[in-house]
Amino acid sequence: MPKTTHAKSRKEDRRANRTQRALKDALFLLIQEKHYDDITVQNLIDRANVGRSTFYAHYRDKEDLFRSDWEGFLDGIADHIPWERVAEGGRCVPLKEILCHMLERRVFCLALARSRKIDLLFKSGTAYLAKKMEDGLTAQLPNQPVRSQSQTSVPLAVLSNFLAGALFSQIKWWLDNGMSSEPARMDEIFHELVMPGFRAALAATENSPNHTKPARS
Repeated sequence: MPKTTHAKSRKEDRRANRTQRALKDALFLLIQEKHYDDITVQNLIDRANVGRSTFYAHYRDKEDLFRSDWEGFLDGIADHIPWERVAEGGRCVPLKEILCHMLERRVFCLALARSRKIDLLFKSGTAYLAKKMEDGLTAQLPNQPVRSQSQTSVPLAVLSNFLAGALFSQIKWWLDNGMSSEPARMDEIFHELVMPGFRAALAATENSPNHTKPARS
């Protein structure tokens, strides 16, 4: 690629990133000011100071913008799970950081709850995060079922859904109870309750006769 073309492409990427960030910031602020259902695309482009055609160059509608921001947050969660160390014990799921992030955005979270978006968000979040977790596990384990001590087959997709579901269940309980419990304590409880069973399933796979560890680069 010629240098001028490459430089132009990078400039366009930066401009697109700035536009997307401005629109997401606008949505974040508007959700705190009015009911989600009352927010319009016109509200968003006015607040972000972008044109209507620019908005539709990036997103289909308000829901597409919201989904993009939500999935970006979930990607961040998945990226901070050290899959190569999950089986070793100790803390690995960043629940404390998630809850601290929510506390910093308490007004926003409560506004979402008033808009009745939380249940739908957590449902879609469980499915999305479970797939990201499955991808992370697949990179560390052979693509075969995980077997418990009773030799009952537990596919990686099911194991990932269990972990994602438990995570969102604990976050929802914390949110429903006024966000009052300390994030660090909620993190401890999560790892005490959930991770032993999860790690037992992984250990059963790694110790099975048919298990072959993936080659390390």
